[in-house]
Amino acid sequence: MMYKSTRGYPEKYSFSDAVLTGIAPDGGLFVPVEFPEFNSQDMDRLSKMNYCQLASEIFSRFADDFTKEELETCVKNAYADGSFPEEPTPLSVLSNTLSILELWHGPTSAFKDMALQILPEFMSVAIKKSKKHNKIAILTATSGDTGKAALAGFKDAENVKIMVFYPAEGVSEMQKTQMITQEGENLSVIAVRGNFDDAQTGVKNIFGDKEFAQTLKERGYTLSSANSINIGRLLPQVVYYYYAYFALVRNGNLKLGDKINFAVPTGNFGNILACYYAAKTGLPVNKIVCATNDNNVVSDFLNTGVYNSKRPFILTISPAMDILISSNLERLLYDVSGENSEAVSGIQQDLKANGVYSVDKELSDAIGSYFWSSSSNQTECRKTIQSIHREFNYLVDPHTAVGIDVYDKYVISAGDTTPAVAVSTASPFKFNKTVAESIFGEDSIKDKNEFDILKELSDKTGWEIPVPLRDLDKKPILHKRICNVADMKNEVDNFLQ
Repeated sequence: MMYKSTRGYPEKYSFSDAVLTGIAPDGGLFVPVEFPEFNSQDMDRLSKMNYCQLASEIFSRFADDFTKEELETCVKNAYADGSFPEEPTPLSVLSNTLSILELWHGPTSAFKDMALQILPEFMSVAIKKSKKHNKIAILTATSGDTGKAALAGFKDAENVKIMVFYPAEGVSEMQKTQMITQEGENLSVIAVRGNFDDAQTGVKNIFGDKEFAQTLKERGYTLSSANSINIGRLLPQVVYYYYAYFALVRNGNLKLGDKINFAVPTGNFGNILACYYAAKTGLPVNKIVCATNDNNVVSDFLNTGVYNSKRPFILTISPAMDILISSNLERLLYDVSGENSEAVSGIQQDLKANGVYSVDKELSDAIGSYFWSSSSNQTECRKTIQSIHREFNYLVDPHTAVGIDVYDKYVISAGDTTPAVAVSTASPFKFNKTVAESIFGEDSIKDKNEFDILKELSDKTGWEIPVPLRDLDKKPILHKRICNVADMKNEVDNFLQ
């Protein structure tokens, strides 16, 4: 299996080199030259596997420069070393038609752990295989969860340094505290004056600076990314869509071969793209419901064919989705356009120059055959958190609530009662202020900090506080730096001296 750029760069890359390089030399994103397909016999076999076995089998189709033993070791180290429960992604059935896939039982209580615990394993094997790379410098912008998950995954990793930029005012107190208290000799965490798009654009500009890349190469470093622009971050997310489907088959909610819907809260379009990739490889997906918050640029695009990032940026109670430039849409556009790299390059140029691009009706309709999309505002999000708790005695964080609310809108609009899975991307305790306020009212959180509310939410609901969030406020603050977007490159330069 080889990988190529969405923008037409002629060289093909092995999985190892694609993972280590992160982004193609022409600024494009790596995609498989061809997708593997699982037939009905494969599906029957896969349905009987546990999570680690399933992951190893799926990865073997995408990373054929790794041996079976290497992949099994990567998977074991990532998911079976005590960082996750025996079942890494439990499925909670709420009704005959809706289940919740809990992706937040890892070391940072967010879905990013599913990919960022195994990405360092991939890289450690890849460095030994590749003749192009010596030391890796991971550079990442985060809207909240990627940063902490990447820091935890790469902590003290051999031959790797990692630097995380986050928007100074754009993450929750819990997310910020997780990052600025992170220990490790090989890492740096810096706040950026601006929003997530500012931080992400700054990181992309650094990746695109060829002169700087050469300077770092002379120091022995190759820049790479832990964002979902890295194919090694994206592919592990394909696994849990298969796992959710097979879990419903095993508990009798589905028969093997039946169709399924997924509702996915969406920001940078990586998680939902993994669902699309799962469908491309054989998972019987009926409709992918794309849920956005008040920053509904992706929903507007999916419904109109016009992508317009020139709009007010809104800080919401679902901050990981506060994004106006969704990088992974590039991969979808490349695939649905029939791998038209010239068109994709033109679209990205328009986006960079004007903040706006559009696609024709044929391409828009093709995307619509896979996706249905709408948004959920903050009032609707709070009401969903409250109603799910009242009806099912179940807690959801605001991102998951956005997904459930938009799924409800889809059912009302389409009348489709196909069994569905809503992807739950973070522990409710990671956003305990919003969850507690939504369920118990504003007075319940008045004059209390997030760590007081953490305990109170647990006491009132009977849900246990996840281990990674306990006593977080008692840890020393280790990272206090803040910079302007224009100074990000200098920060990287100094860190990698």
